Parts: sequence; structure tokens; C-alpha cells
Amino acid sequence: MNKHFLSLLLGLSFFIGNAQDETKKTPVPNYRAAAKFSPTNLGKLVHSTSVNPNWLKTGNRFWYQYKTTEGSKYYLVDADKRSKTELFDNEKMAKWLTEITKDPYDAQHLPRFDFKFVKNDTAIQFRMTSTEKVEAAEDEDDEKTEVENDSTKTKKKPKKPKMENKVFHFEYRLGSNSLTLLDHKKKEKEDWKKWANIAPDSSIVLFSKHHNMYWMDKENFLKAVKNEKDTTIVENQWTTDGEEYFSYGGGSGRGETNESKIKDKDKRKSIYGIWSHDSKKFVFQKTDSRHIKDLWVINTTEEKRPTLETYKYHMPGEDEFYKYEMIVFDIASKDMKKVQLDTTKQQSIQVYREPRKKATYSDDFTPSLLLSKKGKIYFNTISRDRKKFDVCVADINTGDVKILIEERFNTYIESRPLVLINNETEMLHWAERSGWAHYYLYDTEGNLKNQITDGSFHVEQAIGVDEKSRSLYFTAHGIPKDQDPYYEQLYKINLNGTGLKNLNPSDYNTDTNMADSNGFFVSNYSRVNTVPKSELRNSAGNVVLQLEEADLTQLMATGYQFPEPFKMKADDGITDIYGVMYKPFDFDETKKYPLLQYVYPGPQTEAVNKSFSIRMDRLDRMAQIGFIVVTLGNRGGHPDRSKWYHNYGYGNLRDYGLADKRHVAEQLADQYSFIDIEKVGIYGHSGVGFMSTAAMLVYPDFFKAAVSSAGNHDNTIYNSWWSETHHGVLEVMDDKGTTKYKYMIDTNQSLAKNLKGRLLLVTGDVDNNVHPGGTIRMAQALIKANKRFDFMLLPGQRHSFGDMTEYSFWLRADHFSKYLLGYEMNAVDITEINRYTPRSK
Repeated sequence: MNKHFLSLLLGLSFFIGNAQDETKKTPVPNYRAAAKFSPTNLGKLVHSTSVNPNWLKTGNRFWYQYKTTEGSKYYLVDADKRSKTELFDNEKMAKWLTEITKDPYDAQHLPRFDFKFVKNDTAIQFRMTSTEKVEAAEDEDDEKTEVENDSTKTKKKPKKPKMENKVFHFEYRLGSNSLTLLDHKKKEKEDWKKWANIAPDSSIVLFSKHHNMYWMDKENFLKAVKNEKDTTIVENQWTTDGEEYFSYGGGSGRGETNESKIKDKDKRKSIYGIWSHDSKKFVFQKTDSRHIKDLWVINTTEEKRPTLETYKYHMPGEDEFYKYEMIVFDIASKDMKKVQLDTTKQQSIQVYREPRKKATYSDDFTPSLLLSKKGKIYFNTISRDRKKFDVCVADINTGDVKILIEERFNTYIESRPLVLINNETEMLHWAERSGWAHYYLYDTEGNLKNQITDGSFHVEQAIGVDEKSRSLYFTAHGIPKDQDPYYEQLYKINLNGTGLKNLNPSDYNTDTNMADSNGFFVSNYSRVNTVPKSELRNSAGNVVLQLEEADLTQLMATGYQFPEPFKMKADDGITDIYGVMYKPFDFDETKKYPLLQYVYPGPQTEAVNKSFSIRMDRLDRMAQIGFIVVTLGNRGGHPDRSKWYHNYGYGNLRDYGLADKRHVAEQLADQYSFIDIEKVGIYGHSGVGFMSTAAMLVYPDFFKAAVSSAGNHDNTIYNSWWSETHHGVLEVMDDKGTTKYKYMIDTNQSLAKNLKGRLLLVTGDVDNNVHPGGTIRMAQALIKANKRFDFMLLPGQRHSFGDMTEYSFWLRADHFSKYLLGYEMNAVDITEINRYTPRSK
């Protein structure tokens, strides 16, 4: 008996010891650590991580601001001279501003500047607002007195002066030793930017009003700039046939409510179109959406009555489709001519524009210009099913159209802007016809001359063309076979397909910004696990200047650790899947951590960072709660790989990425003993709201918890462009010879009966992108299937959740803490938000 008792006691002790050991291995939620890395707090730890060049009009020069823990500095770079100098001395600028405005400044705490370069880029002008109060200058339309009338006399009652902060308008000549005060005038109102489409030569301004196109000359426009309510302004109505949803500009109704429509019905509104370079023609695409069905959201949190937002929203498989016209307006004669389009086809149209010069980004206005300077309109048409794509050209005077290039594919076709070169006798066309994205050289009659780039890599886009040397600058992915194929770098190649050269070779992801001259470019480079750096290179790829290295000292002082990239195999055992692992900064390898996947299914992107980023809200920060968080791609995801990889999910938009997510999780658990494969969660927003719920329903015994926010659970009510493009729509002919469109897709709610794990659904109630109806339908299906789940409706929130983003983070933290870590947060207050919120009222 004693022997049996001893054995039983030893066995029980072993069981209890193991149970205690397993308990020790489960992390306790660390909310304080996660709170430290909120977007607000990170903004105090990490400042500039890249150089954003503001290119000037004179020479290969640019200025930029760079902020570190020592404050902001402003630099002027002259690439030709290989020089980088401070735009001004911070100490002197602080002294001058303090002396003139009487407000205190020092070199580390200068105000935020909005520079305007003037006088051939030799000086800068800017305005400052001081704390001093002065009597406000009255607008011209303000009444200066109140008048009382009686039978015998008129009395004037002086108004109490309106006070405002004093404005200082300064000029600083580069390299000088003083700051000049120009005046105290406020910057003029720029309400005109909301509606005015100004001709390139400034001779005429177009705008929309009452659904029609109007125009005014320069003299009257300058009156409107000064005072929009000036009753002497002469407006000229050009068209008379415009109506709601078949109008000449004025918006589509999205974002407008029943109240704002009435309030703004007589206002001038914008009209989008493209100008000829000589300002003689204006090309406008008119869209008829009158027959497209309405969709609605109701904002119940408006100050007074709830408001109704009504907008046109085309859903997949609906027979109706947008109808397009292209109209050429002759500015001198006021004639209108339609470009000869086949209006019987259901298709979309895009007019090619001249790329905007970087040195014009700070101009007061930059009109959109046609690609051609020779009286031609280059444009493309793509069929509704996205399988037929044509590059076309129209004569701007006659409207006659010629098809130059035809692309056909069995999935969907994507495109890039057309490039005209050699005095408009040649053009560069981007296509994926070989299974990889490449550029092709054509003459402007539509004859193929040669393929420029070729190979098993993805060309992203053209950056510039050196016509003298006949070479193309472009960005691409996957050329070095020993690197992550997502890394982007800049290349140069001759237009005959020879001389391919990497201009910023490195094992980093790079972001480049090239001068208009194509002579120099700024290269910002990093990986997720390196400090970001910036350099200036010339067109030969030689380093001209080392510009900056990000200051991460304060971030590292918090205990921050870089995430870890990884590569695994897809569920087919062949395709490489790339991802990143985020660990708690107090990681303990003796513990067993639940695994969370933050994902995006694509097909337009994947939620996998390739460069260092301080956008940690859904990644590093979530890991601090006590999870291993991973991001990873999947077949059918990112377009920067092969066409096969990108289009893998075509026709299976709900389920295509799930097997890879499960398979990679299992491989990670096999490789890392600290991952608890019995506790796998998945979460995300929008397309991932859709995917994360689908994961719970398709693999209910694998994924144990999910948070699905703003998900398009029912793609039959999501917008037709996304759904029909990436899933496919079938063109069929009925007995009468009419083309119909069939769209069949699996929805999440059809699998509601499969739910076993813990699901939280979240949506904003005025989301006019992914309509809340998708989430509500999912909830309805779960209720009908007698399932327990959590649901949160965020009042007054659009698709991105706006000022409730932080609140939604803690909803997600609570959900996974409860169901994967075993800790439920019962406190009413979210202390992690309140701790950083001043209680000053």
C-alpha cells in the first residue's frame, strides 16, 4: 500500500509541477508596455526617418527639414556642387524672431515654418503668428457699423473691435545676416482652391455650379480670390444640360448629407479636367451615374438631427454600369466636341496626363496637362471585366479615335502611365503580357519596336527618360536573386534593352526621389531591422552626399528591439512566403506565447513592412501585450512579384490566402518552441476584416480568436471595382443579344455555422467605403446560427475609425488577452488611454 501511495504521490507531484510550469509559460498581459508605444508616444521618441526633398526650379537644388531629438534643422542641398548647408542658422533665427515678435524662441524650439522660395530661389518668405493681440483688419464684405433707423435720423453704433493674434510676414535672403519684416498681412484666404480650375496661362478659370460648367475671366477671378461674395463678379454659364449624377463636375454626392446639399447648392464647386498645353482646349470626362442605385449611411451623432448621406454605389454583378463621355471644350469659340467613344460598351476610361514636375509642387496652382503637346489625347479604355485593355489616341480637333495597343488577358489587366518620348514619335508601354511586368518600346502609330526590360522580375514604374542617351530610369523588384524580392531599387537601362544597371545597389528596400533633370536622386533606405539612412546619388549611381541617419536613441532607450524577417514556404511547398516576426521587448524564451497574425490578403498589397517604420500600432505594439505577432504574404497577394503570384486568388477571393496563413504558422511553431500553436489568433482591417473572419470559419479548429474590423464580409455589396477586378465577373449574352454580368462569390455569412473560436466584429456606422451592412449581415448570420460573438459599432466613424482608432486598439487587446492569454479586463476605465490624457477640465 505504501509503495502504491508513494507512486501516486510522486505522479501527482509531477502533474502539479508540470501544470505550474505550463502556467508560468503563459505571459501575463503587459498593457503598460503596449501603452508606451502608442502613436502619440512614438511621435515623441522618433522623428524624421527619411529625407523628403523639395526640389527648386534653379539647378539641381532642394531643401528639406530633418528632425531629431535635438530639434528640427533645415538644409539646402546643391547636388551640382556636392554641398549641403544649413538653410539658416537656428540660433540666429531664434534670436531674430524673439527680438521682432517679442515671443521667446530658442534654436531647439523654432515654430513650424511654411516656406515659399522667391526671387529666383535666393530668398524665403514665411509668416508667423505671435501671442500679441491686435485689432483685426475687417474683410471687405464685413459690415463696419450697425445702423438704427427712425423717422428723424440714422444713428451709427460702433462695433466692438474684433481682436486677433498679430501676424508677421518675413523674408530671409539666403546666407544673409538679418531677417526682414515685410508686413503684418495675413495670408489671403484660399477658398478658391476648392473650386477653381485655372488655365495654364491664367487667362480663364473653369468651375462647376448647379451641375453645369461655368467660366470667368482673370479679372473676375481675382475679385473672387479677394472676396468670394463680391456681387460684381461676372460668371458665365457654358453648359445647360447638366443634372445631378450627370453633371459637369461638382462631386459625386459621397460625403454630402441631406443638410449640406441644401446649404451648398449655390456654391461654386470643382470641375476636374485636363488642359492642352496652350490653354486653348479643356478635356472633360462626363460620367452618367443616374441609373446607378443609391446607397446610404446615417450619421446619428450630428449635433442636431441625424443626417442622411446618399451616394451612388455600383455593386458587383449589377447590369447597370457607369456611362462615360469625353468632351473637348474650345476656350475661344466655346464650342464642344465629343470624342468618338463606343458608348455601348461597359468600360472605364483614363486620359493620360503629363507628369507633374517636382519643382512645381509648391506653386500656387498646377493645372493638369495632356500628355501630348501636339493636339492629341492619349487615353486608355478597359472593359468592365478588366480583361480587355486598349491604348488609344484621339485627335483633339475632330474627336477621331485610333487604337494603338491592345492587351488581352484571362484574369485582369493592370497598367501604368504611358510615356511619350522623341518628339512624340515613340512611347513606352508597361504590360504584364509575359507573366512579369515590363516596358515595351512602340512608335506612336502603335508598332512594337522592341521589349526594353526582360526577365523574371517586376518593373514597378518609369521614373524618367534621358532622351539624349536613350535610357530609361525605373524602379523594380526581384532583380537580385539573393534578396527579398519585395525590395525596391532604382535601375537604368538603354531603350534597346541593353546596359541594365542598378543605381542604388544594396540589400535594403529603397525609396527614391529623382530630380526633374534626372541628374540626381535621393535614396532613403532601410530594412525592418536597420536604422533608416538617406543619401544623394547621381544618375550614374555614384554616392554624392551622405544626407542623414535617423535618430533612434530615445526609442532604443525604451527597450525597443527590431523585428525579425523570415522566409517560409506556402502551402504548396514551393512558393516562398516572406514575413516579419514581432516579439515582446521583454521576450522570455522559456514562455509559451500565443501567435497573432496581422494580415492583408491583397491582391493590391500585403501587410508586410519592408522598411523600418514607426507605424507600430498593429504590430510591435500588439506584441507587447504578450504575443508573438507576425505579418506574412500569401499566394494571390502583392503585385510586385509574378503575375502568377499576384493573380493566384482570382475566382476564389474569400479563401485563396488562408491555407498559406495556416501553413506558415505551423512552420513557425515547428521552428520556434516559444510559439503556442494551440493559440493562434488573426486580425486586421478592411480586407483583413473579411479575411480574418473567413479564417475562423474555414479553419475553425486552427484559428481560435479573431478581431475583424470594417470587413467586406459580403462582397456582393462591396464596390464593383475591387470585387469584380480581383474575383472576376462573367460576361454572358442573353437570348435577346444583351450582355449581362454574373458575379458569384462565397461570402463569410454562408459559413456562420462553422464558428468555434472567439470573434469580435467592429465597424464604423458611417463607413461609406466598406458599408457597415457587410458587418451587420455577418452578425445576423451568426445570430441565426445561434453563435456567441462580440460586436462593436463605433458611432460617427468612417472606414479608418478616425479619433476612435486608439479605442479600437484596446478593444483588440482586451479580446485577445481574454481568449488567448486567459486574462479578462473588467475595469470600466481604459486606464492606458486615461493615463496619458490631461484632466485639465
